[in-house]
Amino acid sequence: IQKLCDRVASSTLLDDRRDAVRALKSLSKKYRLEVGIQAMEHLIHVLQTDRSDSEIIGYALDTLYNVISNDLEEEEQEENSAKQVDDLGSQFTEIFIKQPENVTLLLTLVEEFDFHVRWPGVKLLTSLLKQQGPQVQQIILVSPMGVSRLMDLLADSREVIRNDGVLLLQQLTKSNAAIQKIVAFENAFERLLDIITEEGNSDGGIVVEDCLLLLQNLLKNNNSNQNFFKEGSYIQRMKPWFEVGDDNCGWSAQKVTNLHLMLQLVRVLVSPTNPPGATSSCQKAMFHCGLLQQLCTILMATGVPADILTETINTVSEVIRGCQTNQDYFASVNAPSNPPRPAIVVLLMSMVNERQPFVLRCAVLYCFQCFLYKNQKGQGEIVSTLLPSTIDATGNSVSAGQLLCGGLFSTDSLSNWCAAVALAHALQENATLKEQLLRVQLATSIGNPPVSLLQQCTNILSQGSKVQTRVGLLMLLCTWLSNCSIAVTHFLHNPANVPFLTGQIAENLGEEEQLVQGLCALLLGISIYYNDNSLENYRKEKLKQLIEKRIGRENFIEKLGFISKHELYSRAAQKPQPSFSSPDHMMFDHEFTKLVKELEGVISKAIYKSSEEDKKEEEVKKTLEQHDNIVTHYKKVIREQDQELEELKQRINTLTSQNEQLQATVTQQVSQIQQHKDQYNLLKVQLGKDTQHHNSHGDTLQMNGIQTEEVSKLKEELEEWKNKHELLQGQLKEKDSVIEKLNSSQLEMGATEQSLQTSRFGSLEHSNELQKELEVLRSQIQLQSAEISRLQMENQKLQVMNTTADPMLGDGSAAAAKSSELEGQLEQEIKELKSQVKALSEEKESLKQQLDSSTSTVAILQDENSKLQREVAESKKEQDDLLVLLADQDQKISAQKMKLKDLGAPVEDEDDTESGDQGDEDEDEDEEEQD
Repeated sequence: IQKLCDRVASSTLLDDRRDAVRALKSLSKKYRLEVGIQAMEHLIHVLQTDRSDSEIIGYALDTLYNVISNDLEEEEQEENSAKQVDDLGSQFTEIFIKQPENVTLLLTLVEEFDFHVRWPGVKLLTSLLKQQGPQVQQIILVSPMGVSRLMDLLADSREVIRNDGVLLLQQLTKSNAAIQKIVAFENAFERLLDIITEEGNSDGGIVVEDCLLLLQNLLKNNNSNQNFFKEGSYIQRMKPWFEVGDDNCGWSAQKVTNLHLMLQLVRVLVSPTNPPGATSSCQKAMFHCGLLQQLCTILMATGVPADILTETINTVSEVIRGCQTNQDYFASVNAPSNPPRPAIVVLLMSMVNERQPFVLRCAVLYCFQCFLYKNQKGQGEIVSTLLPSTIDATGNSVSAGQLLCGGLFSTDSLSNWCAAVALAHALQENATLKEQLLRVQLATSIGNPPVSLLQQCTNILSQGSKVQTRVGLLMLLCTWLSNCSIAVTHFLHNPANVPFLTGQIAENLGEEEQLVQGLCALLLGISIYYNDNSLENYRKEKLKQLIEKRIGRENFIEKLGFISKHELYSRAAQKPQPSFSSPDHMMFDHEFTKLVKELEGVISKAIYKSSEEDKKEEEVKKTLEQHDNIVTHYKKVIREQDQELEELKQRINTLTSQNEQLQATVTQQVSQIQQHKDQYNLLKVQLGKDTQHHNSHGDTLQMNGIQTEEVSKLKEELEEWKNKHELLQGQLKEKDSVIEKLNSSQLEMGATEQSLQTSRFGSLEHSNELQKELEVLRSQIQLQSAEISRLQMENQKLQVMNTTADPMLGDGSAAAAKSSELEGQLEQEIKELKSQVKALSEEKESLKQQLDSSTSTVAILQDENSKLQREVAESKKEQDDLLVLLADQDQKISAQKMKLKDLGAPVEDEDDTESGDQGDEDEDEDEEEQD
């Protein structure tokens, strides 16, 4: 080895060095220690200097891998020398990474595409990470583009390098959040999911397993990566993983492992330890993409292996936990049986069946707990199956409540415990259901009267059954009585209960019974704390005296403390999922540990309180209730006010719509008036033609008849115009009233909601609207005055025609009488029209006043605008002054540069160089023109 090392160090020929490194590689497996001690420095030197030759680099990397890696030695070594092997590998790794440049050199070698360099480089880096993970991770993290270089391995077309790249990234991402984030943002999720689909999802080989382990590393306890995974719509791509057929033969060991890891990956995303917001969003995404439905089909499928079924139940549990939509869907799932039964009932049947595996029963209990977690609707459905009104009298179908009662009173202690905990979860934080459960009656035996569920639980307790059964029943009773004074009175109404509890607490029993004593103390404490003093014999004060006489306060508090000091209690308090090594350790429920934490201190204080303090507390409670009532009253008032505001807003909207409709009708009427005018003009033209063509006496008589007919038509038209004018005036008045209402409502709302600037803009818009309306009214007045003048002219013409026609008529006196009558009628009509004109002129003056007020507001706003323009002008002046100052500074700088040039100092003047270049270009152009 020494000679070979000398050859590597001193040989000038590359072939000699290559042969020496090849020889060291062959010796490195057997003489690992010697090669590692003597040759490591030389091999690192080869990596640095001989990078041009891929063969010698490959041999050097293989030799270093053999020296540092423990994989080969572990197979050959015995168990007693395994620790020595670990130490050797970690020691050589420490020597290698003492200089971080070695790791960065290795990263550059991994970038090489040559298979003989890249593959051993990947293996060596993986081995370094296995031996000294955190240190190597830190070097890679610090080196530029270190993680990104390694991510390129996943895109390698050669499967060997790609698969070993996955293993390398597994080691790289272990318990390092910073590297996990970089890998995730380098598109790792997309590449890994592509590899899994290429390999055949759950039917794939060990590559799928490695990819799933890497995904777990990236997502577990990393909230930002989980959010990125969800936002990138990668949850939807997990659904095909669980499309498993019903065939019983297709469950290889690798498939079971893959599916197990896939289920664990789903659980990582919806774990109860994640932030609640992130968990709920992932749960919703899993429901919408159909992943939950797919898991439920596996749950109800036949021929699924037991461990996969157990893990699927646990996964479904966490997908539905605390998510109402998912819980509702799970409640609707039916098992494919005849007749179909709900999935919950089928699962509960396996939970209370003692022949089922222990792990499966724990998983079903967890599933039931997750289904009821923050699900009052589900709790109500479970409790309703126990109530007398809803129990199926025929007995054809078994309900969830009947199964729980059956499990509660069976001979199997584990079934008793599971059923008690499940029933306690159905009552969790639900006072109404605690009261309803008091109505449940049980038929114990034929001929005997039915017993309440509460009484039956206390009866079994007093019979002295197994510790596990009694612990389960005591947990149920504590949950039931807590925060429910009616249940406490029912419990205390049985005269045997309090003596039993005091007797249990007072006895000095063994270690096994200490847990039961602690729970009995807790139950008695709850009976005191939530006692409403409705029973005279069991008032708070009397129960405290009983404890003082028979047990002693200190002894009672000590027994109460047994619960929280127990080892199994601290285990159960860690996480919601019930995970027990054996059925004997199944004592405490996670939710119950929260209740104990909440009540332990409160009960110990309540025991030491005097009656006066209790009275004070009750008074404080009453005052608090009064305060709550006042707050609720004010809340109602605020709600009513909000409703009134909404109604007013709706009214404003309706009024504005009505206003718009009225404006539309006005425009329609204006168009109709125009049409009538056109018709009138046509009639006039026709009348003129008739007078030209007919000049005889008979014609004059016909004309006279036509004139009388025309006069009557004109009168009718005048009456129509008057009616229309009155209608328009009425509509205008209605509009004015609507506008006034709107203005008043806008002023009221504006006083609370609008700022000064919005009021200015509102006034401008209002003045603009007034001006528009004024212009419309003016145009209407002008049109009407033109019509009146036209009618007067026609009247005069008719009078002249009447006077000319009089001598031609035979009966002159009769014609004169008729003409005088017509003149009188026309004079009356003219007077009426004049009065209408006066009224319109008065309206015009009022509108002018309104316009003057709006113009004054516009003038004020224009003043403000002029002020702003002045300020802008001033700011422009200041900018001009600054520009002058800058020009002066530029002149000074140029003068200083000139002085420096005179002194001989080198000065680079950009302007001079640019001007020089331009001058050269100009000269060139002049020469070209001359040519």
